[in-house]
Parts: sequence; structure tokens; C-alpha cells
Amino acid sequence: MLRLGFHVSIAGSIDQAVDVAVVMGCNVFQMFTRNPRGWKYAALSMVEVEEFKSKTLKQGIDSVFVHMPYLPNLASPKEEVYKLSVASLREEVKRCSILGVPFLVTHLGSHLGLGKTQGFKRITSAINSVLAEDTSDVTILLENTAGTRNSMGSTFGDIRRVIDGIEKQGGVGVCFDTCHAFASGYDLRDREAVTGVLESFDDTIGFERIRLVHLNDSKGGLHSEIDRHEHIGLGRIGEEGFKNILHSELGRLPLIMETPVDERRTDLENMEKVRELAR
Repeated sequence: MLRLGFHVSIAGSIDQAVDVAVVMGCNVFQMFTRNPRGWKYAALSMVEVEEFKSKTLKQGIDSVFVHMPYLPNLASPKEEVYKLSVASLREEVKRCSILGVPFLVTHLGSHLGLGKTQGFKRITSAINSVLAEDTSDVTILLENTAGTRNSMGSTFGDIRRVIDGIEKQGGVGVCFDTCHAFASGYDLRDREAVTGVLESFDDTIGFERIRLVHLNDSKGGLHSEIDRHEHIGLGRIGEEGFKNILHSELGRLPLIMETPVDERRTDLENMEKVRELAR
């Protein structure tokens, strides 16, 4: 059975995310734990925490993933932004632990023109400082990027370099985004290409590091470095590409869609398309 779901809203309260996921037919889902567009946040109420845990258990939700907010930049050379970013990572790990969520997805950020060497130092320092204080079993998942200007983590080698700098090796894994991989130059359109990409990932990082797949088509072409998600099969990866992805080892991992919200296709139709292509 596919482990398939969406990034869902926490509007109202965090426990309502479970209700939304169930209505949508998800057996896995991803969420924010707070407003993703600001630095400030309210403490989690124990009532909603208990309701969240109770509902996930009752509904038999297979896995839950939390995504970091948008503002943090773990590679930032700007001291104030970096300080806030590290504090945000620390807080999200803590909130995951309280909610009983085992995985936290983070982007690696942008070096803002100061170069990757400086960016790697900032990222590894941030993650090491947070993991050194953490006594939970929360795993931080490093998400690959599309390769936009000054971004960190668009190649498998870059992600490997971050992982090599982490002292608590068991504390990190990878979130593999199909749109980002394709836009950064990893071809996922035919069976041989998918096999080659996964072999490259395994050789460079180790396939077992992938704990989550962000299943998104791409508006941009191969090597475009454009981070724009598209509905499954309607983008440049296409239906054949997703059929090959879903029949590879990636298809056996938790799959979270972050597809557009527009009139062309609903979330439920994207889910139906994935199930169709996985048959």
C-alpha cells in the first residue's frame, strides 16, 4: 500500500490537521507547527498536543512530518538572521518531540553570495548545536534544493558534505524532492534515468538516508534551477516519469505532495493520479 499524503493546514489547532488528512484520504501527512511566515510563535497547548496524539493513533496515521517555517536560513551570513534561524530549528525539534513527530524537514538555506564553504560551516554548526542539546529521537531531514542562485544543497555531493560535518550522525536524514532534483539536473523521466539517479544517490549518500519523498512535478525543465511545483504528471517530469519513480525504491517510502492549489486539479485528483500511476 502506498504511504501517501499532503502537506496539510493546521488552521484552528494542530490536532485538526489530522482531521484534514483523514478527509483527504492520507495515511501520512506533513504540517507546520505554527505560522510559517513569522518568527514569533505561541507555546503548544497540552490539550491540542494530547488531541493530536490521540487522533493520529486512532486514525492509524502511518507517519507525520513537520516542515520548518519559511524564514529561517541556516546558511545565512547575517548574524541576527542566523541566530533566529538556529533558535527556530531548536524550537521546531522541541515541538516535534512534544507532539511525538519523529521527523523535521528543513531547507539548507542560502549563502547570499558568500560562497558554499561559508554556507556549509553555518549549516553544520547550526545542526550540531541543536542536536547536541536534544535528547529526543527527532531526525532532521535535509531537503535537496532546485539550485536557485546561492542556494545550498542542490547536489548529492553538497548534501553529503553537510552530513559529513554532523557529529550526531543518527540525527540527520534526507527528504528527496522530485521537483527540486529534476530542476537541479537529475533526470527522472525514464526508467534508466531514475535508476541512475538512485544509484548516484546511494553511492554518494546512501539510499537508507532518504526518509521522505516530496512528490512534486516541475514547471521548469531539466537543469532549469526553477523551484516551481506542478501537478503530478502535468509538468516536465510527466506521467511516465512518475510511473517510473513510483515503481522504484522511492515508491516504497512515505510520499508527500506539495502540489499547486488552483482550478486545474484538486488535491484528491492528484492523489488519484498517483495511485493510478503506481498500479
